Amino acid sequence: MPLLHPAPEAFREKHCAFGEKCCRFFRKALHLFSRRAAAFPARRAAPGSGMRAGALVASILVLASCLLPACHNYEKAAEESYALGEYYDASRYYRTAYSKTPPKEREKRARLAYMIGQTNRFISSAARAEAGYRNALRYGYPDSTLLLWLAQVQLEQGKYREAGENFSLYLQSVPDNPLTPLAQAGLLSAQTADSRKQETPRFAVKKYDLFNSRRAEYCPSYNRTDSDRVYFTSTRDDARGETLNGITGMKSADIFMARRNENKQWQKPEIIESDINSEYEDGACSFTPDGETMFFTRCRESPTSPVFAEIFSSARSGANWGAGQKCEIINDTLSSVAHPAVSPDGVWLYFTSDMPGGMGGKDIWRCMILGDGSFGPVENLGSSLNTEGDEMFPYVRDDGALYFASDGWPGMGGLDLFRAEEDSLSGEWRVEHLGYPLNSSADDFGITFEPERNRGFFSSNRRDRRGWDHIYEFIGDELDYTLVGWVYDRDGDPLPGAVVSIVGDDGTYLKVSVNGDGYFSQKVGRGVSYALMANCRGYLNSRQELLTDTVEEKLTYELEFPMASITRPVLIENIFYEFDKATLTPESSAALDQLIKLLQDNPNVTIELGAHCDYFGNDGYNLRLSQRRAESVVRYLEAGGIAPDRLSAKGYGETQPKVITKSLARLVPFLQVGDTLTEDFILKLPPEEQDVCNSLNRRTEFRVVRTTYGLYE
Repeated sequence: MPLLHPAPEAFREKHCAFGEKCCRFFRKALHLFSRRAAAFPARRAAPGSGMRAGALVASILVLASCLLPACHNYEKAAEESYALGEYYDASRYYRTAYSKTPPKEREKRARLAYMIGQTNRFISSAARAEAGYRNALRYGYPDSTLLLWLAQVQLEQGKYREAGENFSLYLQSVPDNPLTPLAQAGLLSAQTADSRKQETPRFAVKKYDLFNSRRAEYCPSYNRTDSDRVYFTSTRDDARGETLNGITGMKSADIFMARRNENKQWQKPEIIESDINSEYEDGACSFTPDGETMFFTRCRESPTSPVFAEIFSSARSGANWGAGQKCEIINDTLSSVAHPAVSPDGVWLYFTSDMPGGMGGKDIWRCMILGDGSFGPVENLGSSLNTEGDEMFPYVRDDGALYFASDGWPGMGGLDLFRAEEDSLSGEWRVEHLGYPLNSSADDFGITFEPERNRGFFSSNRRDRRGWDHIYEFIGDELDYTLVGWVYDRDGDPLPGAVVSIVGDDGTYLKVSVNGDGYFSQKVGRGVSYALMANCRGYLNSRQELLTDTVEEKLTYELEFPMASITRPVLIENIFYEFDKATLTPESSAALDQLIKLLQDNPNVTIELGAHCDYFGNDGYNLRLSQRRAESVVRYLEAGGIAPDRLSAKGYGETQPKVITKSLARLVPFLQVGDTLTEDFILKLPPEEQDVCNSLNRRTEFRVVRTTYGLYE
């Protein structure tokens, strides 16, 4: 396939040669859609030779310089490497062809310089790419898309003024074409990048030297079941195989793992010694919630034709990982799937693909992981998240937020990290830039958070002149969600002997003891539904529910657990009857519904509903009225689903005046603990205080009769 195409450059970039179509999909994790392992024998070291990659690269250069002059066709070698996606090799051959082309052959020099720019852009060598594009511009390369790519690599180097000028020139020369949104986003990035640096940073960032080598490392990932292990992809010398990557000049990537010791200190990374690492490119892994299955990307190779990226899975067998099995996600053999990310609940597999039906470039898609190990239909995440550029490297945090890298959204240059939340009703995504210094002018991608912490690792090629990626650590303020609870009896006294059970739909199951004041505190997760049950000897269980938010800020939730005594009557507050009648008013429903809930939470309890009156009226009338009122409450509870044989009604009239408790004494200062509100006691008080005491006597209570209902029947 010829390198130049009569169609406009924008069309060629999107639809033509494999090299163009796949240009940046694996410029970071797993560059290879294709490789030609045996095309140049100089790339393979003799087994057991112990030759290090650096020496091998030098040998390649020497051998290539010996072999190629014999055929005098560096340009042909460049075209062959480019067509197979071997951009590192293609760049070297284009540079040699360029240097051997006389300056008077301006058209040829312009084309070769442009291809030098393209190949170096694809491998993130921004400085060399810029030099190539500038030479192409100097020799009059005719396609104005050159300005767009020049602006992009200038943006990646933090040359925001120059990038802005070239984005503007491109938009003026080609005002409306498929790449216009990409140029507009780039221009906005150039105009706003410096101001982003002035914003208050969310995270502190530093290069994590222990994980890095002289080669490339990227796509760190925690196994959610073990926060003391982190996995990542690397092309370091310890990687398996002897073949060098035709894109990068390094060895094929493998998956490595680092672990923390008992002092929580990270140890030197080691390669995973299992069949999960092959002779091909392997990496960018993600794990199911139980930690027993790993999904990862593999790029197999063919000596003659492009091979597209595929997602594989591996099952844990004891301490080892089994050989990878290809995941049949799509039937399209001309599209790639890569960068798997499993949702925290294990339902969804997110991934990156260039399959038809996307928004342009590489998009993020997802499909359901079915129970039999197969996959449901694929779903594009839509235009509210995907752009005409590239969206890649998805990661789903425990709170359900989706993190990804993109060069299509306005940012700071190269790939930037973004966070997105899906609206459950509309399906639209709300996307936010993660700011500086997590993002830079270079490529920033492949983020992972330590479970239940606001810290983790990501990949970046910032400040690396070769464009190689390394792992960085980020640390933010611990944006914890905290639940504070108070357990007390209905009289307001703390219950220090209580225990609260906390069950969450994320698998949480905790038992928390309260302190001497009846309080407890517990960290809770984001976006989790909790059921909480307080229990204490001598009291009925008290149940509460909590659904936490997903916002990234500190939040404190407060819950109260008032507990009803088993041994003494419990006042049902806010029960109202029509005047001198037994008819419940609508205002009573809330309190009675809470009583229904209490009985449902304590299914082995039977209760007596007792109604009391003040001393007005004769004794017989008051007894009959209070009995009818107690029966009205029983009928309401039965209508709410409580079994009739768990309920009994008793009218006490004025025979059991209220005895003042500590909680009532705090609320009514003129009364003392132990005061009994008899008629004689009340009549000695001022009229306004008499009214208060009579209202306290007019009450509805319940007391526990049995705690063994249904246990022995």
